[in-house]
This record gives sequence, structure tokens and C-alpha cells, in this order.
Amino acid sequence: MTNPAHPSPAHPTGAHTRRGPLREGERVQLTDPRGRMHTITLTPGKEFHTHRGKVLHDDLIGRPDGTTITNTAQIQYLVMRPLLADFVLSMPRGAAVVYPKDAGQIVQMADVFPGATVIEAGVGSGALTMSLLRAVGDQGQVHSFERRQDFADVARGNVETFFGGTHPAWTLRVGDLVETLPSVGLQADRAVLDMLAPWECLDAVADALAPGGVLICYVATATQLSRVAEAMRDSGRWTEPEAWESMVRGWHLEGLAVRPQHRMIGHTGFLITSRRLADGVTPPLRKRRPAPGAYPTDAGEGGEGAGVVVEDGTEYGDRPVSDRKVRKAAREAARGAEASAGTDAGTDTDAGTHD
Repeated sequence: MTNPAHPSPAHPTGAHTRRGPLREGERVQLTDPRGRMHTITLTPGKEFHTHRGKVLHDDLIGRPDGTTITNTAQIQYLVMRPLLADFVLSMPRGAAVVYPKDAGQIVQMADVFPGATVIEAGVGSGALTMSLLRAVGDQGQVHSFERRQDFADVARGNVETFFGGTHPAWTLRVGDLVETLPSVGLQADRAVLDMLAPWECLDAVADALAPGGVLICYVATATQLSRVAEAMRDSGRWTEPEAWESMVRGWHLEGLAVRPQHRMIGHTGFLITSRRLADGVTPPLRKRRPAPGAYPTDAGEGGEGAGVVVEDGTEYGDRPVSDRKVRKAAREAARGAEASAGTDAGTDTDAGTHD
């Protein structure tokens, strides 16, 4: 008989921790009648205390998932295994975690598939790592790079707690990505960068990423977003980047009182994605209208009315203003001035006439 603790097609890594009765060493989530959640690790002989009674861990071990238990003060709790989204928000953390709403989009928009080889940097507390390992499965590979040993230790503990042991697809290295990645000799399908300066790693990642591979970066500020986008364009090895953010708002459901919740998960970070071009390929020139002053003009200055001329002779910049529109604006301004002067002089001037 196959041991469910060891990966096989029938029992992939971590599946045994998501099924069956509650076990010693598992993390479980207790929810009270007011919706407050408490996450505990089941340990024989221990007790969970609040200011209103206690629950014995021994009374939970062996019970089915989705059960209820009543504490010594007759308060009833719903007992459930935490979902991955719940686990990452309650687990020990050394660095800020990638929120579930962003981790889900990273897996989907980067097209992380079973058996894929994925580069991840940095690891933080391991929240995104778990989603990537779930997506690639036991036959894939996730190569994670983290500069700080203490963060790596926290991430390793969290990942092994969630999966019930080591994951065969995961390799964690402590070191700088730019310095360490070339020596690994990877041919990766996807790359995910969650770091302060992802633009410093673009060349190293491009060398390790297969043509057509997807790069997705998670950054916190608009300044970082702009800089990594321009670095991708300047590199010439990436397709035109695309960026977005997501905000999640829950809804209050109580009878006919159905309304948006007062609190929501707003800005957590920006996601920007691009794909690796084949070697020697020049990306098609993207014709886009830049902001005024974004690019230098022939005179060496940007500003109002300035544009940029691309290779085909087309100018992109401020939209040209027609002479007719300027003349019309001048007439309206003159009439407004006359009306204002007439009002001051006590005359009855009609300022509402239009062409």
C-alpha cells in the first residue's frame, strides 16, 4: 500500500494533510459565533484559552474536518482546516506576505502549469512559494532565491508545515539572484520577482528563461513599476510590458441588508508582466503616445507641444490643436471678457451667445 505521506500520482505532496480526521501537529482554525478566527496547532495535552473558557486540544484530535466544539463556558466554535489563503495570513512571517488575491493572479497570468520550472526571488515568508508549488506539482521545479538566511528559515518552516514535510519540487538557495542564478544552469519556463529592484535582475533572468517564457514582477510603488517597465523596454529582450493592480471588496450579507463591507483589501502591490523574446529578435516598435516631456525632442527639451518622432516619421506627443479650435476659443474668451466688462459698467450684455 502506498504511503500517503510520500508523493505519488495518487497521493501528491500535501494531499494527505487536506483530508481525513484532524491530526496531531496540524494547524486548525476555530471560529467563534461573532466570526472571530483563532488558528492553533494541535498538540496533545495543550489547551486553547480565551477570556471565556478553554478548549482541550485532545478533544479536537481525531475529529472530522468541519466539526464544532463547545468550550468550558458553553461557547461553540466551528473547527476547520485553514485553506491556503487562510494559512498564509495567519502563519509566522518574517517579511510581508504576497496576499492571496495577488498570488492567484500571479499563478494565472504567468500561466504556471504542472511540470513547469519556475524561478522565484525573493521568498519572504513563503506565501507565494506555496501557490507556485501547488501549481507545478511534484513533477515541476520551483527554484527559490532569498538573500536573507532568517527569511529563508521562516519560509522553509511555513512551507513544510503546510505540505506536511519537504516538497520534492522545491529548491531554496540563500544568496543574491544575479550572482547565484548563472551558476545553477537553469532553463526555466517562468520567473517571478518579488523584490525592491527587479530591474537589476532582468539580464540574469533573461539568460535563464526559455524563449516565450513569462516574467512577472510584484512591486509596491509606482516608481518601481515605472522603472522596471522602462528597463524591460531598454533591454530589447522582452515584449511590451503590461501592468495592473487589483482590489478586493467583500459584501455584508444579512437578510435584506446586502451592501459592500466598510473595509476592503485595497492596494497591496502592482503586477507587471512580459515575455522573453528569442535571441536576436528585435521587438516591434510600439507606437504609443507618451506623456508631455517624457521623451526629449530635437531641441533637447520636453514640454507642452513637444513630441517624439519614431523611425517611420510619425510624431507622438501632444495631440495637435487645429487653427479653427484656437480661433473659436479666442472668440469665446473675448466675449467673456466683454460680458465681464459690461457687468462691471452696469450694462446688460448677453454673454450666452455661441456659434
